[in-house]
Amino acid sequence: MKTFRCACGNVLHFENSHCMVCGRTVGYLPDEGCISALEPAAGIQWTALVNNSDYRKCKNYTDFDICNWMVLADDTHPYCLSCRLNHIIPNLGQEQNLTLWYRIESAKRRLLYTLYALHLPVIGREVDPKKGLAFEFMADDANDNEFSNTLIPHRNVITGHRAGIITINIKEAEDSVREEMREKMNERYRTLLGHFRHEIGHYYWDRLIHDAKRLDDFREVFGDERVDYQQSLQCYYQEGPRVDWQKGFISAYASAHPWEDWGESWAHYMHMVDTLETAHDFGFSIQGRYVSALSEDGQSMSGYPRPPTFDTLINDWNRLTVALNAMNRSMGLPDVYPFIISQMSLAKLRFIHTTIANSIP
Repeated sequence: MKTFRCACGNVLHFENSHCMVCGRTVGYLPDEGCISALEPAAGIQWTALVNNSDYRKCKNYTDFDICNWMVLADDTHPYCLSCRLNHIIPNLGQEQNLTLWYRIESAKRRLLYTLYALHLPVIGREVDPKKGLAFEFMADDANDNEFSNTLIPHRNVITGHRAGIITINIKEAEDSVREEMREKMNERYRTLLGHFRHEIGHYYWDRLIHDAKRLDDFREVFGDERVDYQQSLQCYYQEGPRVDWQKGFISAYASAHPWEDWGESWAHYMHMVDTLETAHDFGFSIQGRYVSALSEDGQSMSGYPRPPTFDTLINDWNRLTVALNAMNRSMGLPDVYPFIISQMSLAKLRFIHTTIANSIP
């Protein structure tokens, strides 16, 4: 993730809605791939100072201040490109849900930034009603009300993906609950953004593998996805991962089924691209070598960066994660990146890199 500049010269971060120096309202322009200072224009419109074009605030920016994305003035949709993908939002009648929703939306916008950066298709339900991308942010049913009884089962929201719809249990936005679940599942890494990146991998498996008729290529690298999925998950949760899972998989959960192997590998590729962009933007140098830009000129014509060659990316990633892990250990903290990339996992990441590169028009 890059940082940006206000018209006054102050550094702006991706989540900012105001400049902390000059006080200007700022907003993210998806068409430009940047945060821009804004000046009031006619009516509810704002003029972006980076391009002198007119925009409106997303309705969720105006009504709830949980979004900072802008909508082009000639776009009649009340919501930005991120918020219009929402199918279900949390019940805002419960006060704490506004905070959880804000955290969820922040992670989702970071996800979308990377998808646009990689020039991946983001096709919503309004365009493709059957398989278009949509998000549902939901909570479990209450377990302790006067209507509870053994004959009416409670709904437990499972974070997952089905036919383009990504469901996130809003409890994942509560740090203590998520950490408790991480310990229970014996995971070394569990974040809200990580959930988004994993589940979007399933969405792109449908579009870039299944629909693109690349199943044979996929099976050569990840295995045969026709193996019974539910039975594979049941076996994983009852017996745990195979003892030698680190030889072929990026995480223990990736060993459960080829679909989950793809999802975990896809999420790791997203982690790599975003973190390396951040490191380059801040001028990180590891043992005298700078982290590479994500393209030769730093960005594409749309304002979003393109990834470098895979070898450049993985070499920079290896150097950066060793340094970051060492820094965390110096502070007595867990590793930033607690994973080992085996040769088989490396081949899977390379396959994802090539698949994305080949999908760019």
